[in-house]
Amino acid sequence: MAVTASTQQHLHIAEIREDMVILKNGEVRVVLLASSVNFALKSSKEQNALIYGYQNFLNAIDFPLQIIVRSKKLDLTPYITQLKKKLQEEENELISIQIADYIDYIQRLISVANIMDKQFFVVVPYAPLAAGGPKAGGGLFSGLFGKKQATLKIDEKQLASCKTQLMERTNVIVSGLAGLGLRAVMLSTQELVEMYYEIYNPEEASEEKLTEVEELQGSVISSKEGDDADTTTAS
Repeated sequence: MAVTASTQQHLHIAEIREDMVILKNGEVRVVLLASSVNFALKSSKEQNALIYGYQNFLNAIDFPLQIIVRSKKLDLTPYITQLKKKLQEEENELISIQIADYIDYIQRLISVANIMDKQFFVVVPYAPLAAGGPKAGGGLFSGLFGKKQATLKIDEKQLASCKTQLMERTNVIVSGLAGLGLRAVMLSTQELVEMYYEIYNPEEASEEKLTEVEELQGSVISSKEGDDADTTTAS
């Protein structure tokens, strides 16, 4: 009898911990959420300055990265809940009527139109642990699907060294984006888990939110060198 494989078996994500995505081949990712700028509203001089600044930003980095624009339906439920709470607490009758009308307007609007929210991500990779393999391409999803790979075994010391190098790259990206007037923040472990959960389970995520997510532990990080001799160890 054939056994249906779970989604996790096809994904190459081994662990999500310490604000990093760790792949089974030893590569790691940090994901930054970046602000945006309305380029169309800028003057020609300002637009040219942004273009040249962006060009200098790209020329200053010597490692791959990926920029992703994600569009998803905006969830206004928390906002409506907050408005209803204010409506119950409001003592002024005129203001109460205005709040009620506004709530009704928002509810009718989202029932007839898909209000989309755009998020901008910058994915920073580091791949010193991918022994004998190509360097990381930097993608949010690169290395997550495809041919099954042997799990690369690393220890806590190697992971700490890897994180140090990755944080240096991340600081370069954050500083470079700040020079363009953009703010970037690194997603936490909780936020990374929620993001991937929403991407791969869009229907479930809209109805059931993840709460109190602990770091996802896999079989990549060992407590000491030499564990599980049948797996590959990073050099």
